[in-house]
Amino acid sequence: MAEEVNYTEDNIRSLDWKEHIRLRPGMYIGKLGDGSAPDDGVYILIKEILDNSVDEYVMGVGRTIEISIKDRSVTVRDYGRGIPLGKVIDCVSKINTGAKYDSKAFKKSVGLNGVGTKAVNALSSAFEVQSIRDGQTKIARFEKGDLVEDAEVVESAGRRGTRITFFPDESIFKNFRFVDEYIERMIKNYVYLNPGLTVYFNGVKFYSENGLKDLLQDVLDGPVMHDIIHLKDNDVELALTHSDKSQSEQYYSFVNGQHTTQGGTHQAALRESLVKTLRDFYGKNYEAVDIRQSVVAAFSIKVVEPVFESQTKTKLGSADMGPDLPTIRTFVNDFLKKHLDNFLHKNPEIADAIQRKIIRAEKERKELSGIQKLARERAKKVSLHNKKLRDCRVHYSDLKHENRLETTLFITEGDSASGSITKSREVNTQAVFSLKGKPLNCYGLTKKVVYENEEFNLLQAALNIENGLEDLRYNNVVLATDADVDGMHIRLLLITFFLQFFPELVKEGHLYILQTPLFRVRNKKETIYCYSEEERRQAMAKLGAKPEITRFKGLGEISPGEFKHFIGKDIRLDPVIIGKDQTIQQLLDFYMGKNSPSRQEFIIENLRVEKDIIETKTA
Repeated sequence: MAEEVNYTEDNIRSLDWKEHIRLRPGMYIGKLGDGSAPDDGVYILIKEILDNSVDEYVMGVGRTIEISIKDRSVTVRDYGRGIPLGKVIDCVSKINTGAKYDSKAFKKSVGLNGVGTKAVNALSSAFEVQSIRDGQTKIARFEKGDLVEDAEVVESAGRRGTRITFFPDESIFKNFRFVDEYIERMIKNYVYLNPGLTVYFNGVKFYSENGLKDLLQDVLDGPVMHDIIHLKDNDVELALTHSDKSQSEQYYSFVNGQHTTQGGTHQAALRESLVKTLRDFYGKNYEAVDIRQSVVAAFSIKVVEPVFESQTKTKLGSADMGPDLPTIRTFVNDFLKKHLDNFLHKNPEIADAIQRKIIRAEKERKELSGIQKLARERAKKVSLHNKKLRDCRVHYSDLKHENRLETTLFITEGDSASGSITKSREVNTQAVFSLKGKPLNCYGLTKKVVYENEEFNLLQAALNIENGLEDLRYNNVVLATDADVDGMHIRLLLITFFLQFFPELVKEGHLYILQTPLFRVRNKKETIYCYSEEERRQAMAKLGAKPEITRFKGLGEISPGEFKHFIGKDIRLDPVIIGKDQTIQQLLDFYMGKNSPSRQEFIIENLRVEKDIIETKTA
């Protein structure tokens, strides 16, 4: 019989604002992470501060924002109105304090809940805020949310505005790093949504004149079927075209300046209204999937008091544009019915190109329908018998927000490696997909091969990405292969598969490579896992004379008991990022196309030649 536990007044405890944020950070910033993913918490911290600066620009003040990151310390300086000096401390340390509750000041604001800046403060080992206005300035400093310096208001000749500097707490964000590409992507979205706003990041200027049209031109990879359609009206903007290479839908949707990476009611309304408008325009009842195939669109609306599904605001839940305003569905449908219909009547060459695209998609779908049906049946059978996929307990779409961002699918090769990961994984959020041998080199092949090849078909089914990323079941797709020549080849073949058929999975930051240790260095008191020769040398120096050194040849040689250290909270992931100056086609041509002098030179320069190392050495 279980021992009875006393339950008295002494068991009841009230947490202050910073204690609750630090105890439950996921409620405020989503997943923590180490900076290897674009939705990791360290980027949400930057975004929360930036949101306030951008809101100043939206209100008509402060056309420039400066961001600098040095030694993992972040500074954001705007030239808005500055926080009222008597409320500086309250605005960064008292929950539910801010101007955004006053609808006259911030009618359609990005940040609404009076929480964001306070979360940054509480989750930072050092946090400093300075406000300059009316010829005076006020500075306050905090450590982990505790006020440590409350400076007097003094005279200042500086330009008005707000400057915030913070250092994410390393006890919460373990081994974190900042990836510049992720920050630049965030900044670009801000300037695309706010033409005329200038943002400097470590001295580099970001600026846009044409709004979402510039965004679409930036993200497009390869040829398109027609010029970009750019439509604007009060509280709504749309840029749209059709890719000539990718068959899936790609949406970059925003609400009040917030990038809703998980979509929501506004994105659903856009997809539905696009089908209805084009059916009406052409007078034909085309299938929705054929109409939307290859769509690439950037879409932004402004909503009064939007309701998001979490503090990180990645999915809109609101059904209405605001109190006493039409539904979002009605608003978006009316917008497309008027503006897209008018545009197509005035631009018949684009209207003809879109119709040809729909007819081509219909033809391709019918040609593939039989193969797709058989492929889905095979995938269903394999899933039922659990031969390839060891799923996590709760599927992606059913998880609460803070856990959904943690869902991971490890793609590995060989029974021993998949067995080790399966036994050591966190079964609620981590799944394993086991490959059989090397995948097919799909460079230059059509999507028909995805359905005809069993490995690709089952992988597509496991991820649920046949019709795009909207129902992606795992937020993180991790390639877990050996760090030898064969393992590197498998990685390259899988990356080729995703770039060839599902490039948005890579573009949206879902694809990673698992880093596993090359060495184990230990003595009787301590064990250190090393991921490089340099780390091995440092470990040997730390442990002193004659430690035992083990060289891991492959994932299958690492026991499940050890493996849990490498895929748990200290997991090391390298994101697969497409370079700024290369298209996907250029990447595929270079790495997977015919041999060329430039590729041969690249291979020679980057070839890793490992010195002979005694696998297990005990001196």
